[in-house]
Amino acid sequence: MPIYEYQAVNPKKACSACRKPFETLQRMDEKPITACPKCGNRVKKMISLCHGAVMETPEESARVEKQVKEYEAAGMWSHAAELADKHSEKSKDRSLKMRALDNYKKAGYDADSLDKHAKRDND
Repeated sequence: MPIYEYQAVNPKKACSACRKPFETLQRMDEKPITACPKCGNRVKKMISLCHGAVMETPEESARVEKQVKEYEAAGMWSHAAELADKHSEKSKDRSLKMRALDNYKKAGYDADSLDKHAKRDND
């Protein structure tokens, strides 16, 4: 059975289960789910990146990833953003950089200045 990813349509109203993408096993002939199984909020099917079944991650990156997830689950957006931002600079991990920018926005930082920062990094 394939694994599908879903996320809340409105993450600000989401529970800890659907605030960030979650996976579910479904048969290919099943209709996509439309509500979070925990809180009932609307969810949307995500386009997920293909990941290998076994990924080796350096110990520091795994530790940082775990800590960022814990901060996000606790709603500590600025802590998650700062840690992800610092580690993305060292590791040159573009997806972690974008995650940091998203968390900065959730923490209330000015979206325009963050978007300029992201575009500058793309150049």
